Amino acid sequence: MSKDSAFSEFGMARTVKALCEEIREIYLWDQIPWVIGYSGGKDSSAILQLIWLAIRELPIEQRTKPIHVISTDTLVEQTLVAAWVDASHTKMREAALDQQMPITPHKLTPAVRDTFWVNLIGKGYPAPRKLFRWCTSRMKISPSNDFIRSVIRDNGEALLVLGTRKAESSRRGLRMAKTEAASRRAFLNERLTLNTNLPNSKVYTPIEDWSNDDVWLFLMQVKNPWGYSNKSLLGMYQGASADGECPLVVDTSTPSCGNSRFGCWTCTVVDKDRSMEAMIKNDDEKIWMTPLLDLRNDLGNMDLDRSRRDYRRMNGKVQLYGKDKSNLDIIPGPYTKEAREYWLRRLLETQSEVRELGPPEVSSIELISMPELQEIRNIWLYEKHEFDDSLPRIYEEVVGETFPLPAADDQLLRGEDWQLLSELCGDDPTFFELQTSLLDVERQHRGMYRRAGIYDALEDRLKSAQFGSQKEALETRRAEEKRRLDAMEDRHNLHVIQPNLFALEPEVEDIEA
Repeated sequence: MSKDSAFSEFGMARTVKALCEEIREIYLWDQIPWVIGYSGGKDSSAILQLIWLAIRELPIEQRTKPIHVISTDTLVEQTLVAAWVDASHTKMREAALDQQMPITPHKLTPAVRDTFWVNLIGKGYPAPRKLFRWCTSRMKISPSNDFIRSVIRDNGEALLVLGTRKAESSRRGLRMAKTEAASRRAFLNERLTLNTNLPNSKVYTPIEDWSNDDVWLFLMQVKNPWGYSNKSLLGMYQGASADGECPLVVDTSTPSCGNSRFGCWTCTVVDKDRSMEAMIKNDDEKIWMTPLLDLRNDLGNMDLDRSRRDYRRMNGKVQLYGKDKSNLDIIPGPYTKEAREYWLRRLLETQSEVRELGPPEVSSIELISMPELQEIRNIWLYEKHEFDDSLPRIYEEVVGETFPLPAADDQLLRGEDWQLLSELCGDDPTFFELQTSLLDVERQHRGMYRRAGIYDALEDRLKSAQFGSQKEALETRRAEEKRRLDAMEDRHNLHVIQPNLFALEPEVEDIEA
């Protein structure tokens, strides 16, 4: 057995037995409920399997403390893994009831306003990049933390159990069993770490010393206690280039999905999704995933990304970057209206293609939900002031069904009004956007008795449209930034010179004396 293995000193059976004893002792230590992060991958499966086996050895009357198993579905999870997790939850629920285990699975999802497509298509957030990974906090951290906080509110504390593993083993598994009884409690307490991001919670990582091979050895040799096939889990990993999994993320320090096997199919943090490419290449039955890969690659196309984005930030300001103050360039902002409409059309077309190409189990796959589409429409209408209301039209053109509009709709302009206003504004899109924005202020204050704040709102909208074109904005902002940097340089030079002048003063006074 490899020297890097946590099983090398005592073997797998004795190591697992000692770890199960540790788990039972920590479980019986207090009344604090446990929350286990389960992504469906190998590490979280090993953790849950260990805890299940350990607690099952306790008498039924001692299995009183609840164990919550939480899985965060970002709604853009790799489709095969999402189906695997859903099926696992069903098996867990049935097995826990049959075996009288205090284990309850929970599927968590982000709030509609925090989903991937609402942010990208609705608000215009660019596809995530290494330096702008806006998705993790909204889609993973928030749902998990909200659930854990609810457990803390109800019970005062919570213990979070994760499948996090360290690169190097400290070989603590069996040595724990050899400690003196007096130091037992201190050692167990040492196994738990404070969660600095969530007050009144601690973190327990039972397999932190295990290697990848240790995890697979355990899963392949020990039967899954809730009746799911670990060999099928291994089969999901085969044929993919990446070896990791997307862990339960509870803070920004947790390793990202990145190039992991079990991440989001829309992930553009890495250059290529080699795992999806490998699955399509190695298995003819996965050819239906090709439209997903094509859309993902389109999202990650950096050559086209800049041309699809507005030159202004969401607040209307223009931000520059660069080392040469005389040649600063614009930091692109959110996707333009045309780009957002393009992404909506591409997504709906991809959904139709996958349903047509895929097996029966994906014939009704939902890449974007109706609540998300409704939220996107609201953002376009009432935050982007796009009163042409293009979403229902695009939906009907692609899907072939009428988009379900709400019973009451107070949009300010109809399609013909939008077209007329566009013609009156000519070829100046910025001026056109300003008019729709000002009209939206009127809509928001319509019906108010005093209409308090309308002038401040109008002033804010006018300030956000201070530039007529990208060229004008770039020239103006370059000049402003150059003046600012020159002023900073002048102040710095003055600060350097002044101390030297003051240092000479005593010498001058001495000479005169």
